[in-house]
Amino acid sequence: MDWLGPEEWQAVALSLRVSLWATLLSLPPGIFVAYALARWRFPGRQVLNGLVHLPLILPPVVTGYLLLLTFGTQGPVGGPLRDLGIVLAFRWTGAALAAGVMAFPLMVRAIRLSIEAVDPRLEQAAATLGASGPWVFATVTLPLILPGVVVGAILAFAKAMGEFGATITFVSNIPGQTQTLPSAIYAFLQVPGGEASALRLVVVSIAIAMTALLLSEVLATRIARRVRGA
Repeated sequence: MDWLGPEEWQAVALSLRVSLWATLLSLPPGIFVAYALARWRFPGRQVLNGLVHLPLILPPVVTGYLLLLTFGTQGPVGGPLRDLGIVLAFRWTGAALAAGVMAFPLMVRAIRLSIEAVDPRLEQAAATLGASGPWVFATVTLPLILPGVVVGAILAFAKAMGEFGATITFVSNIPGQTQTLPSAIYAFLQVPGGEASALRLVVVSIAIAMTALLLSEVLATRIARRVRGA
């Protein structure tokens, strides 16, 4: 337990907290958007697809700046939220928002591929038996795409753990409040003698990322076998 110092543990704990909330809050809209892109045909579908994947194309700093303009205390969304007592800029909640936005495309992509792999005739058969759309999704589609949902969620968690550019632009780098693992590594590299602390956090980051990836493979395989009835 003495391997990491108090400030380093704070960064690790905050990163886990931010990544967990970013993943949990992104999951419901991620499933909805993935289903809409995979199954529905509507005006603006390609625009939605572009917006979803925009964080993968834009420099993270640009995404963070757009978040600051939108959700800052003077922004069109941040202003009304401030009046309700909700402040995101320069808070850990803002870090969760930034991480969720950056991880959202990976989550949607994984879930969308799983939905597209499901034979639509299975859903149509359930609908002809009188099941409503939401019931068809809950009893037919969701169990079949569950491996993809798990993979998407864990990949999003891993991406959120490594998010740096958008986060530091939107919420800065305040130790104990908004300093996540990548931000802490960057801060330690800026001071003389901080290389050892930065290296320890790099090792922790690699361990968490590898654990998340291996866990996604194991869980996806087990769920897929259970769905197939193996």
